[in-house]
Amino acid sequence: MAKTNTTPPEATRRDFLKMAWAGLGTLAIAEAGLMSAMFMLPRVGEGEFGGLITAGEVESFPPNSVTPFTQGRFYISRLEDGGFLALYRKCTHLGCTVPWEQTDNQFFCPCHASAFDERGDVLNPPAPRALDLFTVIIEDGIVMVDTGSLTERDRFDPSQVVY
Repeated sequence: MAKTNTTPPEATRRDFLKMAWAGLGTLAIAEAGLMSAMFMLPRVGEGEFGGLITAGEVESFPPNSVTPFTQGRFYISRLEDGGFLALYRKCTHLGCTVPWEQTDNQFFCPCHASAFDERGDVLNPPAPRALDLFTVIIEDGIVMVDTGSLTERDRFDPSQVVY
């Protein structure tokens, strides 16, 4: 009767190196995939554009005033009746930044002379529609603006005002 060898063959140095390289390659691909996913996902902190920004107390905005928020890229417009609008500072014509001109009581686009009133309505074309809005939230007398939710609109409507 012939004797059979039941011991498994020993791993060679070449087999060990193949397994090590395969493991390191898999780890490198996983890390690159994780880094790519983290790069593409938005990281918005509180108080940054794209997130919820606390603007201040209701009383700090006098009626019939426009207050700029440079970090949030919007203006808080407190209308004469006490309502609030958060207007995006980007012109609806070509996307230029529109500053508030206090002396003229209007937003004026320096690129193509579009003008908007304190509600964001077009006063002077070529802008095709009113300034876009961000959502305004008022809780416990504090005004907050959600810069992650932009609303495009054709013109001002009283239902857009938050009290």
